[in-house]
Amino acid sequence: MEFTGNDETTRQRVVRSILVNGASTAAALAERLALTPAAVRRHLDQLVDDGHVLARDQRVAAARGRGRPAKEFVLTETGRDGFDQQYDDLAVAALRFVSETGGEDAVREFARRRAAFVEERFDEVAHDRPDLGPVQVLAQVFTDEGYAASVRESPVGDQLCQQHCPVSHVAHEFPQLCEEETAAISRVLGRHVQRLATIAHGDGVCTTCVPSIPSSVPSTTTPQSTPKEKVTT
Repeated sequence: MEFTGNDETTRQRVVRSILVNGASTAAALAERLALTPAAVRRHLDQLVDDGHVLARDQRVAAARGRGRPAKEFVLTETGRDGFDQQYDDLAVAALRFVSETGGEDAVREFARRRAAFVEERFDEVAHDRPDLGPVQVLAQVFTDEGYAASVRESPVGDQLCQQHCPVSHVAHEFPQLCEEETAAISRVLGRHVQRLATIAHGDGVCTTCVPSIPSSVPSTTTPQSTPKEKVTT
């Protein structure tokens, strides 16, 4: 996805806003980017035509009144391709070679080493940002690595939400990458965590449930995809 000129720079801001904040209505984008609704809709129409953005009926938890539901816009797989995924084919080919020559153990060790940034960066960010709670520190760590992460409250604790995954296409074939990230999250928090959804499995957001009460044994739960309507709101 290449952008040139002032019009294209604005369009790129629209795309990045959806990437960072998730599914968004035209009104929300206009307010967030300080643009007129008409300008935002013009860019959205072009992005939809180009296949970078998909329009769908807004998903709301509460019952709506009469009338057509508002449209919200989400990035397509093509839209995500423009962010940090230029080397997917090379990475997949390399991991296939690792798998063929070293087997499952070699792929697992690669995934474990790649996920080491979670534990390596956690203490550093926690020291620099004492105002953040542990899950918020994790969100900052993942954001610094290109995951556009945030924290949402849930009835059982927190949800670590990653709007973007720079290795999602690779993780689709090699889920060990997701599994080792989940294990690293569990270790730094010292509690059981569970992946509810992953972009690599076709969900709109990577979502990890972090319960409020620590358990005695950290989890290395394999990520499982759940229907999107149970994850996104």
